Amino acid sequence: MKRYNESALKSFCEELLGKMGMSKLDSGVVADSLVTANMEGVDSHGISRLPIYSKRFLDNRINISPNIQLQEKSPSVLVVDGDNGLGHVISYHSILKGIEMAKSTGTTAIAIKNSNHFGTASYFCKLAAEQNLVCIGFTNSPPGIAPWGGKKAFFGTNPIAFGFPTDDDKPVIIDLSTSIVARGKIILAANQGKEIPEGWAIDREGQPTTSAEAALEGSVLPLGGAKGAALALAVEILTGVLSGAAFGPKVKNLYDEKEIEPANVGHFFILLDIKKFIDLDVFFQSINMLLKEMKAVPKALESSEIRYPGERRRQEALNSLKEGIHLPDSVLGELVRLGEQFDIPFPCPMKTDLLT
Repeated sequence: MKRYNESALKSFCEELLGKMGMSKLDSGVVADSLVTANMEGVDSHGISRLPIYSKRFLDNRINISPNIQLQEKSPSVLVVDGDNGLGHVISYHSILKGIEMAKSTGTTAIAIKNSNHFGTASYFCKLAAEQNLVCIGFTNSPPGIAPWGGKKAFFGTNPIAFGFPTDDDKPVIIDLSTSIVARGKIILAANQGKEIPEGWAIDREGQPTTSAEAALEGSVLPLGGAKGAALALAVEILTGVLSGAAFGPKVKNLYDEKEIEPANVGHFFILLDIKKFIDLDVFFQSINMLLKEMKAVPKALESSEIRYPGERRRQEALNSLKEGIHLPDSVLGELVRLGEQFDIPFPCPMKTDLLT
């Protein structure tokens, strides 16, 4: 099994994006976001996305060097026009400005339009948590979920994320789609020629399917049935309607080769400065007690440990630092070819006794 060093993968991403015209700062953000997703075991939002991003930069469907407009509508409201840039870049600059504002006022709401896919929402929650801010993040996406009772995809998978800092650099990070599974996992399965588990999706006729291709033509099932569909609607209103971005089927699909219009994805963030609500030390004492007491709850027979959201990702990242990041052959082939296109050699696998 071939595994790759995270620093080498980041350098590859940065060099590739730089050759296409992205600034050093922005390429570093995108590379860090993508490779961090791989390190944390979220491969569907990792470096496998680099080929499609690159293709859309080259065919001018995504602006590689956007003129991002950050407008302070009030001391606590930031409205952003992303100029059709990549979502990672737009959200990063928006979050930095939002953190500055929240530290002054206590709260900031950020509405973003004219964006694109932004990777994992957890990435931006962690940026805020590092500054001892709470972050709640939302994004819409191309149609993936049918409204409850329907069979045609209408809402995006529309994730919701929360980030809460702790005093030991182990934040609570909650990142979940309003679908039963992120659509990116189905895209990855389709690219690898794999089936998906039962209960993930329906085909275009509304029938359950284990075919990734049929699922992409049909609909991902909402998380918790009608409740997940209701949450998807709420996210659509915040990210699409309130921000002025596209909503529902008007959000364009990055993977649709026939599409020429900008995706116009919308994001929405809420930032809270803990110190404006409660003494920071008291907050840390309370959240640590909460987590400790939660983890001390008697375990079910099949459970070896109770973990809070963010712990598994952190452990996966630590393992990846030591053992490297595994890339499927299909993803590896795409990345090698992409590197060859720009005369950038893909990194060599790590040498370790763990490899066979």
